[in-house]
Amino acid sequence: MKKSDFNYLLPDNLIAQKPLAERDASRLLCMNKNSGQITDRQFTNFIDLINDRDLLVFNDTKVIPARLYGRKQSGGKIEILIERLLDDHRALAHVKASKSPKAGALIELDQDYHCTVQGRADDLFILEFTDISLMKLLDLIGHIPLPPYITRADDVSDLTRYQTVFAKEAGAVAAPTAGLHFNDALMTKIKALNIQTAFVTLHVGSGTFQPVRAENLADHVMHKEYFAVPQATVDAVEQTRERGGRVIAIGTTAVRALESASTSGQLISGFGDTDLFITPGYTFKSVDALLTNFHLPESTLLMLISAFAGYDEIRNAYQHAIKESYRFFSYGDAMFLSN
Repeated sequence: MKKSDFNYLLPDNLIAQKPLAERDASRLLCMNKNSGQITDRQFTNFIDLINDRDLLVFNDTKVIPARLYGRKQSGGKIEILIERLLDDHRALAHVKASKSPKAGALIELDQDYHCTVQGRADDLFILEFTDISLMKLLDLIGHIPLPPYITRADDVSDLTRYQTVFAKEAGAVAAPTAGLHFNDALMTKIKALNIQTAFVTLHVGSGTFQPVRAENLADHVMHKEYFAVPQATVDAVEQTRERGGRVIAIGTTAVRALESASTSGQLISGFGDTDLFITPGYTFKSVDALLTNFHLPESTLLMLISAFAGYDEIRNAYQHAIKESYRFFSYGDAMFLSN
């Protein structure tokens, strides 16, 4: 298939710029991935669509305040987006400037902090922060890295709303957005109904927002992201299979983690980097149903859900969502793809 097969036209007014007042107030488009039948619901109905045989698998990654603003010694403005922490004082980062800084260049940050360009790693810069540990620095002067399609500046509310209530493992530069619809009350209700939950970690990188550049999908080089699947989650999946329940991934990042740990044909615990690129024709090994948000045109995530639920079915669902004025992308509405 071609990149252009995954394009669609979206009115700008349907791109959610802010979260709703309540996390669970979003709409929920439900689609049967066998029949393609579509039903419009509210996210509060999600609890009615699952049962105590099912397993919900969440991504517990935590978004770090990964955007920094600085200046070259010449005075030119610089914007830094941390992509990955290498250790306590070094990171791979995107650097936006009128002219790319060279190795050895000093970048002045807010509150008299500094970093030094050590070199390049493909499109990314290797930056060293010597004044203070990088995580402490980000907590002090970092900004929540809102996606590029959110055109406003980040504000204090994004510190909590662009973060799931179950976030635990720091390292993502983008939120696992399907998880944003869950609040503490819903998580408590899920537990009270004896619906099983499990967790994986996938540190979402900024590459998640990048469209595929190669027209031929076979030529696309997938970005790498760190993932971890604990043995407890593997055991929970096996128990779900034994009782005839469904493994329901909460978000495409949970799908990528589970499927990356299933490349042998069997789900195995472990951790590492994944560049798994899921396109139509892929055989899913560990996921039965998927809760997800709406994704960018020509994105790898749109290709993933098309592989999961069918290319024509997803195109029809997106056309329906646009016609019915669903809210799109990170702070937007949700879609449940199930049997």
